[in-house]
Amino acid sequence: MHRTIFTVVIAAWLWAFGSVGVRAETIKLAITDLVGMEELQREFGPFKAELEKVTGLQIEFLPVTNRTAALEALRFEKVDFVLAGPAEYVVMKKRAKADVVVGLYRPDYFSMIVVKADSPFYSVKSLKGKHIGMGSVGSTSRHLGPMQVLSEAGVDPLKDLKVTHSNVKVIWEALKKGDVDAVGIGRSDYESLLAKEAENNGLQRNALRVLARSPDLPNDLLMVGAHVPKETVDAMRQAIGQNSDALIASILMGADHVKRYKDMRFLTNIGDHDYDAVRTMYGTAGYPEYADFIGD
Repeated sequence: MHRTIFTVVIAAWLWAFGSVGVRAETIKLAITDLVGMEELQREFGPFKAELEKVTGLQIEFLPVTNRTAALEALRFEKVDFVLAGPAEYVVMKKRAKADVVVGLYRPDYFSMIVVKADSPFYSVKSLKGKHIGMGSVGSTSRHLGPMQVLSEAGVDPLKDLKVTHSNVKVIWEALKKGDVDAVGIGRSDYESLLAKEAENNGLQRNALRVLARSPDLPNDLLMVGAHVPKETVDAMRQAIGQNSDALIASILMGADHVKRYKDMRFLTNIGDHDYDAVRTMYGTAGYPEYADFIGD
């Protein structure tokens, strides 16, 4: 009799405190900078499988065409969790009241202004009136970060330069050919491009000069919609914190996109004020309200 009562009490306790394994709850997850189910599965399929294992949740990918689509999916409760970058966070926080589950800390995540070593440019100010290439519009490390570096060096990126945005590989080739005077890119882009050059007996590191770099940028984040129950969010955060090594290993099992997360760690204590620097960047880029994604 006592054993039966004890069993019932334990079962009730597990239900009351949100044992995700008991509920087999299904949630939807989006990744802001990947398009299509095939790409999601290739890059984050192992992470999704491990996250299901450690949380007991059933997880479905929701492909989104761009950042605005992810925002609208959050606002209208079509998706529950979104893996996003710092530039996405400030807009989603403002427009959808989305919150942070965990941060994905990437060591040496910063922006750079790079020129050729044989160029006449030895300071950022010397680029006034010149032509600079940057990565995709709205990217934290490839656009907003470089613009802030320029601004803080006394160069107005909206008035003092000609700026061309394109794929990172395209602007890299433009720098090599002399079609642009400098490039603004992320540190991981720089290392990846140099590695590719080495594979092809191409440009060496000593052929380039870094004029300036930003401080380390704020973390990528796993965000959650305001509609998701607190107990689900708490269970997710706790499961990630307790199983971080296995989850990080699963992220790095993806294809190419996830290489940026090498040596990462999860942070479970993230403050909104950590992203004030990104809000400043939006202002520098001419979008002080940071209410919409640039370029979408």
